[in-house]
Amino acid sequence: MKRSKKLIIAILLVILIGLLTIIAGALMGGPSLTDENKNVLVLASDKGEQQNGAVDMAFMVHLENGSISNYTPVYPGGMTHPSESEPVPGVGGRMLLHDCLWNGVKPGMQYASEIVEANTGMHADAVVLVYTDGIDAIINSVKPLKVNGEDTNLSAEDIIRENDAYNGYPGNENVQGNMSRGDAVMVLVNALADAAKDPAKKSTMIQTALDQYSKGNIIMTPEGSFTRLLATKGFESVM
Repeated sequence: MKRSKKLIIAILLVILIGLLTIIAGALMGGPSLTDENKNVLVLASDKGEQQNGAVDMAFMVHLENGSISNYTPVYPGGMTHPSESEPVPGVGGRMLLHDCLWNGVKPGMQYASEIVEANTGMHADAVVLVYTDGIDAIINSVKPLKVNGEDTNLSAEDIIRENDAYNGYPGNENVQGNMSRGDAVMVLVNALADAAKDPAKKSTMIQTALDQYSKGNIIMTPEGSFTRLLATKGFESVM
């Protein structure tokens, strides 16, 4: 499997394949992603960092005829909205990608799409928001998780921070990681993808993901787009 097919989309596939079995009928109204070339913007957010969550990492997943072609990491640092004002009191200036969810999740996901397009030229046909709470619940359901060949009980955030060099951040003198934020997320997702190869663990992860979806820790907009893709193309086409 190509490296480009293993990133955070692996988490979403586990989540969404489970959703199809229960709620596909309710979500099939969204636009299709199965034809031509489409982009899905994936936002990874820490819900506890600020109200509605801060966007700490993003990826644009590129689809060709409904199958994953590649992905592009999107680092939030310095990315601002072309016209919207920064919502966090006392910050000033244009809205930061990091802060786009401040005044609401659904409008924030739209703002995120607009920010990424304004700064990179990449247009998103759909947006998926994944909170670390949801990822942690999935990890907890199959602990210990094997990371880099060793069992660990760390949270998603700690797994990423253990490998992240915090490039560009002040106060990083004591950080032991040597990876970019995108590669550090890759470590986590590879571990989850490996765990999902076990049918029993995969079933557990799916049920946990369904629960996290119902709790609002995984959010899609338009709601039917990505589930419609999986229903039409099948799980194997995007793995």
